[in-house]
This record gives sequence, structure tokens and C-alpha cells, in this order.
Amino acid sequence: MKNTSTRLLLTCAAIGVAGGIVFSISAYVSGTLAAAAPMFYGAVIGVYFLPGVIAQALLRRGGVALITSVIAGLVSVPFQPIGFAAVMAAGSIGLLQEIPFAITRYRYWRAWLFYVAVTIAGLIFGIGVYLAQGAEQSQPWVQVLHIGLFVLSPVFFTWVGRAVAAGLDRTGAGRGLQLPIVRTRQPRSTDSDAPTNADSGAGTSTR
Repeated sequence: MKNTSTRLLLTCAAIGVAGGIVFSISAYVSGTLAAAAPMFYGAVIGVYFLPGVIAQALLRRGGVALITSVIAGLVSVPFQPIGFAAVMAAGSIGLLQEIPFAITRYRYWRAWLFYVAVTIAGLIFGIGVYLAQGAEQSQPWVQVLHIGLFVLSPVFFTWVGRAVAAGLDRTGAGRGLQLPIVRTRQPRSTDSDAPTNADSGAGTSTR
């Protein structure tokens, strides 16, 4: 069990470090968009969903999206214009990614749930940025574009992340760590299921 926990954390760390490098590159792209054309800022927000999606699709375990997202945020801090706030942003997205799977008690990992999860998370995150930027004062088409990109971008990068996870899976990166896509609850054994002396042949007869 200890070896499994160590491997799990190391796998999350590796995904998180790779995600942090991607975050660092995208930070300058998103910063440029935010300054020049803020309505297109949502087009790159999906990048921040990548580490969590890859970890969840590969490992199918609770908490991995949050762990990898926080690590990715920490790695990117020195290269981010927003500094340590990148950790808060990445962690918030990782937490939002966890919620739909937590509702299923981490027993259900079908593809459609990934897309539902990031659609909801992207919508919540997009509305938050929308209000923070005062986008409600923009023209209606700008408002629709702003929110739409915050939804579509995470969906696209979720598809990318799942493809990356499938590639990692083929290399055996998740072997021994993955849980089933669907876990059914094991029925509890009852006293009637327990073997009796007569059933097990343990009883002896005397003459």
C-alpha cells in the first residue's frame, strides 16, 4: 500500500510538473489576449484543465486532479505574471474537476462525465472572470463569446488530455495504480453466507 501511495504521488507530481511548464508558456499568451482582446481570454483557459484531466483519466482516483493542478500551479509561479495567484487559480480548477466525480464517490469514470465536469467548471470559472472584468457592460455578442469560450476551451483541452492519458496508459504508466472505470459496490456478506461446520465438512461423527 505504501509503495502504491508513493507511486501515485510521483505520477501526480510528474503530470503536475509537465502541466506547470505548459502553464508557464500559456500565461504569456493569455496575458497578451487579456490585454489586447479580453473577449478571447477564455480560448486558452482550457490549458489549466489539462493536468487534472490527464491524472483523472489515467489513474481514476479521487484527489488526483486537485493534487496535480496545485503542483502545476506551484511550478509555474516563477514564470507567471500573476505570481502565487496561479496556484489559487489552478487549485480552484482542480477542485471544480473533483466535484462531479466526488458525487459518484469516485466510482464512475465514464468519458461523458469528464465533459460534464469541465463544462460546469468552465461555466463557473467564466462567470467569475466575467464579473471580475466587468464584461456585463460589453455588447451582448461579446458576452456570449466570452462565456462560450470558457466552456468550449475546457471541453477541447479535456479531449486533448484524455488522448494524452490514453497514450500514457499504453506505455504502462498507470499500471498498478488505476481503478476500474466503473466500480460496483461489493455486497456485504451475511451470517447465512458464512460456512457452517456441516457445510465445510468440519464436523465429526462419533460412534
